[in-house]
Amino acid sequence: MGQYPAPYTIAGWKSLDRVARQLIAARFLRSIAQGALGVDFTLYLKIRHWSAPEVGLLLMAGGLSGAALSLLVGIASDRIGRRVFLLIYELGLILGTVSIILFPSAWILVLTAALFGFGRGANGASGPFAPAEQAWLAQSIPNLRRGNVFSFNAGLQFWGMAIGSLLAAVLPHLLPGTSGPAAYLPLFALNLAIAIINLLQIWVLHETPPSKISDGQTKSLRQAQDEARVTRRENHALAWLALINMVNSLGVGLVAPLLPYWFNLKFGVGPGAIGPVYALTFFLTGISSLIVGKMSERFGLIRSIVLPRLLGVLLLVAIPFMPAFSFAAVLYVIRSIVNRGSVGARQAFSVGLVRDQRRGMASSLNAVSWSIPAALGPALGGWLIGMGSLVWPFLAASGLQLGYAILFPAIMGKYDMSRSRTVSGARAGGD
Repeated sequence: MGQYPAPYTIAGWKSLDRVARQLIAARFLRSIAQGALGVDFTLYLKIRHWSAPEVGLLLMAGGLSGAALSLLVGIASDRIGRRVFLLIYELGLILGTVSIILFPSAWILVLTAALFGFGRGANGASGPFAPAEQAWLAQSIPNLRRGNVFSFNAGLQFWGMAIGSLLAAVLPHLLPGTSGPAAYLPLFALNLAIAIINLLQIWVLHETPPSKISDGQTKSLRQAQDEARVTRRENHALAWLALINMVNSLGVGLVAPLLPYWFNLKFGVGPGAIGPVYALTFFLTGISSLIVGKMSERFGLIRSIVLPRLLGVLLLVAIPFMPAFSFAAVLYVIRSIVNRGSVGARQAFSVGLVRDQRRGMASSLNAVSWSIPAALGPALGGWLIGMGSLVWPFLAASGLQLGYAILFPAIMGKYDMSRSRTVSGARAGGD
């Protein structure tokens, strides 16, 4: 990428557009709050006497509501802009978190968690408003630079989640003399403070409208035919990606959101043990994400996504058979390093399938195809755990994720434009 310095260097960071820097910074801060919520929120519900099926249903509700909203947000953001939706998200998050702190009734918990994805560990994503955020970020980054910058962005998100996971181990002990649900108030206070900071960060940004042909410009017949052909290709790519994503997201949803609950049931460990494991996991995954970003430049996005996930499937199968928390935790950490490190590459691949003026719609379709199965996963996983099975959720999730690793390169390989560029570049360089 000779013309662009790496985004994790000072020169590379300064070379990014101001909008890109601010959006990346906001997502990093948001990931800190979500890292703490990812560890502590299901434990908070458990201490409020929520059963595994009830927790699973709540997480499912969050996924389904997020899917419905994200579809509307993505389409609307292509027309009226992306900034307004991020402002709405942060303001709503502030109001919802204040409501939980002051009035922690069941219906407020359900409403706020469903709308803002509490406990789902979204790596800093802005809930159902993420399509607008992702489209705005993609708009501010040159196409040839996108894979590396998105991987750097994902790496920062994982490091933020690591910080939040460490905080999750100490937040329930910050208030002396408190116990039960009240001990988790610092968790929501952290979430509130970061939402206020991000609201101010996004407020000062200026948005350039998505590029599009003005209403008064008349297209020739040739232009119209060319655009129709490009649109058909984009639609085919998006449809296939949505179907394949559904397989993967159901596999992820079966286990990932309920894992702290599962660790507690199987090994009797709490936030003090789970938080540091999650922190180490996210920190190392952030490094892995940077490595995958460099791999995507050399080998293309498809290979950088699929190869690590095959190893991740084997590790996921082994986790429920571990005799002690330490062994299961080590496998979980390694699996996350090889599996989650491709998040940035997957985001770069999906936004690269369409033109700028359709990226909000494409991001929303991608989010919906991910959110609906991922929402059903915790309900099914919670039901299996409630029936006394601590193994079957992992086996089912492994089978689905193996299916994804097979289908993704087989079907989406022809859409990997990054590979054709990297291959030609390698040949030109004599590699």
